[in-house]
Amino acid sequence: MTLTVSPAYGRDYKSRDAVLEDWHDNKDFIVESFGPHMGRYINKADAEANLVGPVEIRYAKLTKAVIV
Repeated sequence: MTLTVSPAYGRDYKSRDAVLEDWHDNKDFIVESFGPHMGRYINKADAEANLVGPVEIRYAKLTKAVIV
């Protein structure tokens, strides 16, 4: 199952490269997927430590997405 997240703390991105740079820099994102983790913060290290499957990062006012 894919986990959907969006940028935290009011951040947004205009490019895929900017999204990936912050993901790899362990910046926080908010879990948007329904379930027990909805609304919690997650970063790359958390996702890897908890063996989360694919992560879909929504950006550009949630109109675009990249899968990591």
